[in-house]
Amino acid sequence: MLLELEKISRSFGGVKALSEVSFGVRAGTIHGLIGPNGSGKTTLINVVSGLALPDAGSLLLAGTPIHGLRPHRIAALGVARTFQNIRLFPKMTCMENVIAAQHLMGGRALIPRLLRLPSAQVEERQSVSAAMSCLEKAGIEGRASVLAGSLSYGERRRLEIARAMALSPRLLLLDEPIAGMRLREIEEMEALFRSLARSGVAILLIEHNMPFVMRLCHTITVLHFGQTVTTGTPEEVAEHPEVIEAYLGREGKA
Repeated sequence: MLLELEKISRSFGGVKALSEVSFGVRAGTIHGLIGPNGSGKTTLINVVSGLALPDAGSLLLAGTPIHGLRPHRIAALGVARTFQNIRLFPKMTCMENVIAAQHLMGGRALIPRLLRLPSAQVEERQSVSAAMSCLEKAGIEGRASVLAGSLSYGERRRLEIARAMALSPRLLLLDEPIAGMRLREIEEMEALFRSLARSGVAILLIEHNMPFVMRLCHTITVLHFGQTVTTGTPEEVAEHPEVIEAYLGREGKA
């Protein structure tokens, strides 16, 4: 397992958002996280990325405890994410947004950059090349010089994914990554996620598009009222009686 969650709990006041949630995500697999609104999905992603601290439980990344670490420390260990509410720099270009995500990769000495030394210029060209590669993978290389604030909703989603990929993550956390996308864009994102998984990246994603989740994910965990209903293959999850009742609906079985 690349990511292991053991009895993760998190409360907000008197409300239990998560209650002893446990599952694992293997390297090179796509793991879906589904459940009704308010079931704790985004809270769980926030805990994994360090934006929220668990009240109890343990969180391991490749065997190393990461619960309690600050978000930038977790990101530096190879965990990247996107957000349900898109968070970009609207007055920066797409290229600049992706380059900004590279700051955790290290090797950027200030003095050579200020003096425009040859080493800094080489580093800058490498940054631009790496950023363009991420934009190409996300299918928006033609928008590299466009301000992020002028993109369509679907393009902004793509840019968030490109920016997350700039960290060369071992674990990619995606919160509703295809929301607002057209059918062709969804198909392209599906191909991208499969390609990332084949390269060894683990993906944990929240998504309400059930056909997309069922055909894409290797494993699915279902949350309901902050608790784990079940974890299994798409086929196992689709046949689980509590899932049919609580989330998929009676017709979901068909």
